Amino acid sequence: MRITFIAPHAGYSGGIRVIATHARRLDRRGHQVLVVVATPAHAQREGPTQARRQGSEEPAWMSDKGGHFDGVPVEHRVLNKIRAVTDADVPDADVIVATWWETAEWVSSLSPRKGAKVFFIQGDETELCKDDRARERLAATWRLPMTKVAVAGWLVRLGQQRCPGHEIALVQNSVDLDHFRAPPRGKQAIPSVGMIFSNAPVKGADLMRDAYRRAKERIANLRLVAFGDAPTAGGPAWPQDVPIEIRPAQDRIPSLYASCDAWLFGTRREGFGLPILEAMACRTPVIGTPAGAGPRSSSLRAGGNPGQARGPCGHGRGDHPNRRVAGPGLAHNVPTWPTGPPRPIPGTMPRRSSRRS
Repeated sequence: MRITFIAPHAGYSGGIRVIATHARRLDRRGHQVLVVVATPAHAQREGPTQARRQGSEEPAWMSDKGGHFDGVPVEHRVLNKIRAVTDADVPDADVIVATWWETAEWVSSLSPRKGAKVFFIQGDETELCKDDRARERLAATWRLPMTKVAVAGWLVRLGQQRCPGHEIALVQNSVDLDHFRAPPRGKQAIPSVGMIFSNAPVKGADLMRDAYRRAKERIANLRLVAFGDAPTAGGPAWPQDVPIEIRPAQDRIPSLYASCDAWLFGTRREGFGLPILEAMACRTPVIGTPAGAGPRSSSLRAGGNPGQARGPCGHGRGDHPNRRVAGPGLAHNVPTWPTGPPRPIPGTMPRRSSRRS
């Protein structure tokens, strides 16, 4: 099949990693895959209501700025201006996949020749909207006449509420065990917990910071391993004595997971939460809020709805993050891509796999 993904931007976010993983695996199965990146890297926005700057020029190809797409052996193109994707930007195909609410608007307007239209839902971006008009515009994309695929059960249930009668398939994310892996080990010589730092309030860096401080009152030599973005003035306050490894190389990340006795997942609201799987694949237990796929994971038994963080790392009764909620033996139980015969995407019309010249 000829499959086109429309991505909102490039980079190293979890959502982009998921798109890149699907593109790579579909390519391995013999499908012809193209990824079209809709926003040049220099013009990425913080949220769906931020104004679009018009007329910004960028080279048509940006393979050196593709982030996770750089490691995928499929073609990816970047639009040279900030604008909607049109028929002229994508080839005729069997399936075209929108991966963000705005790309769903664009894909819905494309010619049927561009393929059966699929909306790949990785989160609920209405939480980022600052006014009711923007929120309704975003929610309306869930009602578009497109096949819908969601990465978590809570998104399927949300979709059933927003668009009754629409079928929404559940395709949970997986982890690449060739990349995220670690040999069996015992406890660290110095008790260690880890986290990913983000300046975005929704990612809960302040919750994880406070959880670490609370635990350190009981475990004096507890060490915090952190990587991610560089702290900014508008982000969560960060302790001067705790270093952050700024945007480490992708090959470095599994060893950071493996250097810890537990991993903190403090997101307030999340579509899925790839760090849960990545850490467990590296044999590191996870302690976290009941966000994203957390409540449904075999390891995270916390109750509640996605995003209901009650205190530091979701603990409301003074618990501290040296309590294991996910065993390192779960490295063999995390989801991976299936290896059997491919199943057709609901609502699409699969053809015999072939490659165009």
